[in-house]
Amino acid sequence: MTAPRIVAPVSRHLDVADLARAVTFYRDTVGFEVHANAGQSAELSLGPARITLGLREPGTGGDARSILFFETDDVAATYDILAARGAEPTAPEVVNWIKMRMIEVRDPDGNTLWFGTGVGGGHERSQHRRILRKVMPELPLSDVAAGVTHYRDVLGFDVNYSQHDIGVMDRDDMRVLLIARSPRHTGIGSCAFYVTDADALHAELTARGANVQGPPVSQPWGLREFSVLDPEGNRLTFAQTFE
Repeated sequence: MTAPRIVAPVSRHLDVADLARAVTFYRDTVGFEVHANAGQSAELSLGPARITLGLREPGTGGDARSILFFETDDVAATYDILAARGAEPTAPEVVNWIKMRMIEVRDPDGNTLWFGTGVGGGHERSQHRRILRKVMPELPLSDVAAGVTHYRDVLGFDVNYSQHDIGVMDRDDMRVLLIARSPRHTGIGSCAFYVTDADALHAELTARGANVQGPPVSQPWGLREFSVLDPEGNRLTFAQTFE
């Protein structure tokens, strides 16, 4: 059987109750290579995936569980190999909204390992010359001035430009346009941002009084994400990759 490959980078640290047991599982069951094992920690890799295992100190959140997502080039072969090694993976299942075929495994400490392969709907990368540079989502508001204030004072955006019917709001290299609600621009909008630290941003926006829709959640498609609603219900989602 040709061993499947992990095809996307992952770098995570896991605290474990029994280091030797965890190293044995990730090495013998999942197929990681052990590069260092110093008694209190171990470093392992599987293709572009890197894991550091650390011995959990007693009384320091022993019930905490982590979720790791690995994108593989052949989830069926991954299932066969893990099942043969006694990992008891769940049956492969297509998750339609992310277009991936997924399996799940639990390690000895209760951490969840997801393995997934994209299915259907794929498109070859365009060979055209790169032209598009930046996207600027437009979010409709009945009160643009109030929206500008909220995005500045609560969501941490800078005001690039504003007038009665438009607000140009910048944060880092991202830009959002707040536009006046009209017969052409009704309902609510939404947009999503990739971020470097979802938990830190969640803490910041919560402290500022943002309408945060729950804590960051690690999703099976490889993103740790949370959402915020602005004063008129437009949704902003902030997502951090597991890399």
